[in-house]
Amino acid sequence: MSDLYGVAREHGRALFMLAEEVGTTERVREDACAIVKLFSDNPDYIKLLDTPALTPDCRISLIDEAFGSLNVYLVNLIKILTKKSLAYLIPRTLNAFEDEYMESRGIIRAEAITAIPLDEARCDTLRMKLEMITGKQIIIENKVDPTILGGIKLRYMGIQRDGSVKMRLDSFRERLANAVI
Repeated sequence: MSDLYGVAREHGRALFMLAEEVGTTERVREDACAIVKLFSDNPDYIKLLDTPALTPDCRISLIDEAFGSLNVYLVNLIKILTKKSLAYLIPRTLNAFEDEYMESRGIIRAEAITAIPLDEARCDTLRMKLEMITGKQIIIENKVDPTILGGIKLRYMGIQRDGSVKMRLDSFRERLANAVI
């Protein structure tokens, strides 16, 4: 299965390189985001594109009908993956395209997990601190998880920092349990 995810990464990278070469990166990105959202909202559509009950020509005509107005390179990639019965990899492939786009533009996504939503001022402060640390533009996605009780868990560039109250309490509990009296 991991080889197939490598296939998705390579196809996403190839689409990005092609879009950069012909100067359509922004359009492809907009169209790719729309497709990812469509598949997210309608997961059965991917199953339809992968079903052996439909002929390959029928599946291709479904793609033309649904995506014909989008970027031709993107539509052709969807057709290629569908012909290979790999339509389920389309969202992952388009996410790989987005990763290539972000990396090429020096943009990093950071995930801030907090017990309550961050207000705009705190989000901006966090973003500025991360930009100073990384030297890159940061986009923060705030996720709320009340189980962390307070503080913040931060994930970016493969790094995870856990400054949550829950982590501190768990660490304290472990030290108490291992204390020799």
